[in-house]
Amino acid sequence: MPTIALVDDDRNILTSVSMALEAEGFHVQTYTDGASALAGLQTAPPDIAVFDIKMPRMDGLELLRRLRQKSELPVIFLTSKDDEIDELFGLKMGADDYIKKPFSQRLLVERVKAILRRSAPPKPGADGQVAPPAALLERGKLAMDPDRHACTWDGDEVTLTVTEFLILQALAQRPGYVKSRDQLMDAAYDDQVYVDDRTIDSHIKRLRKKFKQVDDSFDAIETLYGVGYKFKES
Repeated sequence: MPTIALVDDDRNILTSVSMALEAEGFHVQTYTDGASALAGLQTAPPDIAVFDIKMPRMDGLELLRRLRQKSELPVIFLTSKDDEIDELFGLKMGADDYIKKPFSQRLLVERVKAILRRSAPPKPGADGQVAPPAALLERGKLAMDPDRHACTWDGDEVTLTVTEFLILQALAQRPGYVKSRDQLMDAAYDDQVYVDDRTIDSHIKRLRKKFKQVDDSFDAIETLYGVGYKFKES
């Protein structure tokens, strides 16, 4: 039973999210501020943590900074801020993912599961042998491993958030076929959370930027104005 640490000064969020995670079979530790969380995480390390950014005594960014001095614990950030600087700063510091409030509990549960799968070592089968890895999704220079949440372009690693990974996976599964923004929303979110067109556009923009950092000529994600996006296999 994996253990999840929730750190948020909003007790309503702690209660509702704890219930959703416990219903999925997780054990949950809760903290209402960063200072008490830091002490608790060091005393009883969980398998993954979910931090709010804006908290009293110690905010989530400072909590992550101190945690990273001694631990590589997977961390997801929650925030009500719209400032992309905080998101980029948090990811640069070593956060594994980033979810903006208000958020779907189902989405959080799925992201937690994805990160735990990514960070878990391979398990041996009944005969003691480690099961072979799942088949990669390969499209030209792109290779995606859903089980490990790993992505490479022409052999170079590209680090994606869970949302970015799901959007790219939806596009790459059928090269040349157009995916509308609604279809990409369905792939990365669920019907309990509202996401506008600009959010999908922002994810696409960040995807392109990340791939251009490893290949300046990257142009595999095409925009069809007024329609959506498609993946072009080279």
